[in-house]
Amino acid sequence: MKAALLQMTSGIDPAANARTLEEGVAQAAAGGAAMLFTPEMSGLLDSDRDRAAGSLVREEDDRVLASVCEAAARHGIWVHLGSLAIVRADGKLANRGFVIDDVGAIRARYDKMHLFDVDLASGERWRESDRYAAGEGPVLVDTPLGRLGLAICYDLRFPDLFRTLSDAGATLFAVPAAFTRPTGAAHWHVLLRARAIEAAAFVVAAAQTGEHEDGRATYGHSLAVDPWGEVLLDMGDTAGLALVELDGERQREARTRVPVLQHRRTIGPVTGS
Repeated sequence: MKAALLQMTSGIDPAANARTLEEGVAQAAAGGAAMLFTPEMSGLLDSDRDRAAGSLVREEDDRVLASVCEAAARHGIWVHLGSLAIVRADGKLANRGFVIDDVGAIRARYDKMHLFDVDLASGERWRESDRYAAGEGPVLVDTPLGRLGLAICYDLRFPDLFRTLSDAGATLFAVPAAFTRPTGAAHWHVLLRARAIEAAAFVVAAAQTGEHEDGRATYGHSLAVDPWGEVLLDMGDTAGLALVELDGERQREARTRVPVLQHRRTIGPVTGS
């Protein structure tokens, strides 16, 4: 089946980002895609806390989420809305992804489990845990493309999450992201290919790209990777929409040639001195 990836340069105005998302839904449906994938923080990318505060709301009040649900229903297409910054019931923020079906209903929610706290050699300093609460567990959902395991950005570096999802029956993974340029250039392709190979599963990773209004720069290169680790789509650094065919026969071939799922073992405690 056909998937669509929307590579974005999200800004500080949720209404403008919502229009880009609505246009992406329409284009994906017109192109025959069964499902559209969008990046992390599709609705708002703003490192200025005071300015962003006025746009941060609870899920039921989020107009970006509502507009994407409406567009999905209008065009009859599933959407993985990579993530939004959502105010939780306890007042903390969640980096939350949504799977929306073709009648506009939310089928799954996933809160990013691993939070990115780091000081980079470039001088960039990120402290996600200052603003966000970590998600409590993995999420798997049935979609037209197969059983979809959900992850967000930094989760990519933690293979145990992907093994857990794979053991539960995932046939593809979504990894929406806003990778920085230094870490993207170093690790983006190799990590996504590794996750695909380890689980003999498709990986679809819609990404942020370019120079953003808040001053940050993201890596782009939205990817689709097949279960053998072959890159089926690389969108480079230009914002826009692309289509890719996900052929289930590729997965059957990969799992037959190297039956990693059958050979997995539960690893016990380390012994020795």
